[in-house]
Amino acid sequence: MSAATALLELERKQEAMEAKAQVRYLRMSPMKARRVVDLIRGKSTAEALDTLRFAPQAASEPVLKLVESAIANARVKADQAGERFDERELVVSAAFVDEGPTMKRFQPRAQGRAFQIKKRTSHVTVVVAPVNK
Repeated sequence: MSAATALLELERKQEAMEAKAQVRYLRMSPMKARRVVDLIRGKSTAEALDTLRFAPQAASEPVLKLVESAIANARVKADQAGERFDERELVVSAAFVDEGPTMKRFQPRAQGRAFQIKKRTSHVTVVVAPVNK
């Protein structure tokens, strides 16, 4: 087996151990959600959970639930593959926020005018993977 084949096999195994969780149509502005997601990207899951528990931003609660869900998905994936699972080895390998659809509402204003209100939504994705040793 060549070195390139061995490297591809290692990458494939690494991808198999990744676990992903998504929340779609989160009723929060993507800019506000990104503030929180940027805090946890690249951290260990334990550190990310601690950071989110004490973050004052409103977005920290749904992102906390999302990280917990990704950890649970990793546990299920490891059980199905028959491999050992250690939560302490997991890191948040990727975390990003995409913009969802925007609900447009109108606010009545003086003299018959109407101002548009944009109620933005977000799609948040968190990927956890075992740390490379």
